[in-house]
Amino acid sequence: MRRFLGRLRARLRAFLRPEPYRIRTGQHRVPSEVSPLTADEQKIVDDFHKLYYRDRVDGRQTVLLSWFGHRILKCPFDIWTYQELIFETKPELIVECGTRYGGGALYLASLLDLRGGPGAVMTIDITAMKNRPMHPRINYVIGSTLDAEIVAKVRAAAAGKRTMVILDSDHSAAQVAGELKIYPEFVTPGCYLIVDDTDLGGHPVLPEHGPGPTEALDEWYPTQSDFVIDPSRERFMLSLNPRGYLKRVR
Repeated sequence: MRRFLGRLRARLRAFLRPEPYRIRTGQHRVPSEVSPLTADEQKIVDDFHKLYYRDRVDGRQTVLLSWFGHRILKCPFDIWTYQELIFETKPELIVECGTRYGGGALYLASLLDLRGGPGAVMTIDITAMKNRPMHPRINYVIGSTLDAEIVAKVRAAAAGKRTMVILDSDHSAAQVAGELKIYPEFVTPGCYLIVDDTDLGGHPVLPEHGPGPTEALDEWYPTQSDFVIDPSRERFMLSLNPRGYLKRVR
């Protein structure tokens, strides 16, 4: 009887909390190299980028997306690239610096569900916004990404895990420069560091923003040898993260 009741409880738990669906993966791989655009082609892309960004949160809401009803501030081409990176590099931990509405964290957690196996999202922000999506793979951390206690939590979570990092918090040059002194160390060789919104500050949008992620990246990149910028991750041509996909090679 005890064994019967145990099996019954297990079946009831499985019914009430079914395992997430896992996709059987295929063999297709995206190109690892892409031809650079000509000057004329780049001008077309830049002009469209400016037009696209003009209605980013009003009107067409080209950047204010929805993931299962939760707001996510991304470009569809970029989050599709995220999906390809997660499939290819198989991170066990994704560290997201900048949570905002939580839709991005939910998107990442959903991809980990579909992939199956171990995987978690640690997302950090100074503000806990209301109605953030809840998910067992998401760990919301409140505080500055530069705070020593927060960094210690990330270091502990990343220990022994394949780790991917997304820098998408305050887009000032000073903030991103501070993060670039800390977070690259957590990225596992073969995985990616993504510097979001490198298009700001006139690259090519919002020149009035002033120095931002691109300026921080330009200062940091020549000082290190562990990462290389991967232009193949911009194969859709429009990206809010130009030169912002960096693969750790050692």
